[in-house]
Amino acid sequence: MAGRPARRSEAAAAARPPQPGTALRQRLAELRGPTTTPHPLDARALAALAANPGCRRRALLDGAGVDKLALAQALGSPGSFGQSQFAHQRGNTFEARTKADGGEALMRLLYERLRDGSPAPEPGTTAVPDLAAFGPQGRTARTALALREATEAKGWALLDHPMVSLDIAGSPAFLEPDAVVVHPDGSWTVVEIKSFPMVDGSADAAKVGAAARQAAVYALALERVAAQAHARVRHEVLLVCPKDFSNLPTAELVDVRKQLAVTRRQLTRLTRIEEIAAALPEDLTFDLRLTDDGRTVTRPVDELMAAVETVDAAYAPECLSACELAVHCRARCRAAGGVESLGRGVRGELGGLTTVEAVLAAALGEAGGEGEAEGVHGTDSLAPTTGDPAVDALRRAAALRAEALGAVQTPSKEAEEAVKAVEAVCR
Repeated sequence: MAGRPARRSEAAAAARPPQPGTALRQRLAELRGPTTTPHPLDARALAALAANPGCRRRALLDGAGVDKLALAQALGSPGSFGQSQFAHQRGNTFEARTKADGGEALMRLLYERLRDGSPAPEPGTTAVPDLAAFGPQGRTARTALALREATEAKGWALLDHPMVSLDIAGSPAFLEPDAVVVHPDGSWTVVEIKSFPMVDGSADAAKVGAAARQAAVYALALERVAAQAHARVRHEVLLVCPKDFSNLPTAELVDVRKQLAVTRRQLTRLTRIEEIAAALPEDLTFDLRLTDDGRTVTRPVDELMAAVETVDAAYAPECLSACELAVHCRARCRAAGGVESLGRGVRGELGGLTTVEAVLAAALGEAGGEGEAEGVHGTDSLAPTTGDPAVDALRRAAALRAEALGAVQTPSKEAEEAVKAVEAVCR
């Protein structure tokens, strides 16, 4: 028993996330509003942030704990983002059923999918430790201790809604997986429970991909704790879904090695929050200045919009399904004529042409170097006339379009005679 306090302190130290400095914490509080409660990050938001690491606006707002949904509504650009209340209720009901009776159904599904020679988890023998603690830091430390003790016990253990932390651009984010299973060999498996159906062993590819990216964030956060506990996090996560539109659970193992590598690389590319904040005006804040009821925004829209536009955004159409501010950013991008609204693929192909106006000018021969006088008509203009591949491709496309439209608008003599013959027969 003499070693137990030391073990607890070691686990707490291993689980304790790196804390930002006092000056940074104060600055982040000023950005979101001194009386505003920070909005917590979840794995879905982190996966979306990792998918767009160049967006300084989202990195700062998420790091400061700004409620982006409330901010978007105050700006007059709310988006249809997130799940409905019915979907949340259905998901919670399904999760509770899956974890009932000490997680026997969940453990059976995992054992049936593993087939790695592990001993079968007998009913009633799976340890389900109590993870209750005060505050996110306390829950994180309690989770780390429970994981370490379960690993040393060399038996099956199910951690229901543990809490782990992950450093995001210099600021800690606390994450709560649906469950984590500790195996007798000391390895850990992340369990992701979703409410979309799995029909005949397969589910919607887009939803499975989103779940895999979310689970990869959990696995990444667990890796630091696993290193301290001399354990390993398995690269296959257990995805649990309703079977064939019923409320009965089924599951499949999903390999998230690719998602892990991408998330790890993208998170390292994020600009640190203190660097973004240091470049902003000292009086900048995203405080909505809510009334005492916490619902009515009193800050002028123009002032709030100016504050948001102070931080650069990196909009892409994919943001519409991942960010609450996407509708606002899309409107601003379109108003500025940015080609980012056309998609990342198009933006990459256009090279140095950053606006729709510049693209049209290049296609019509009004920009892009020598050879502009030839225009875009006739087959002679199909040859490259500039040293810019993007401009040359645009001019060739414009020439082909003009040639095709010209052929349609000026039919050949044979076609005209054929039309006259048909008209004569019809008469």
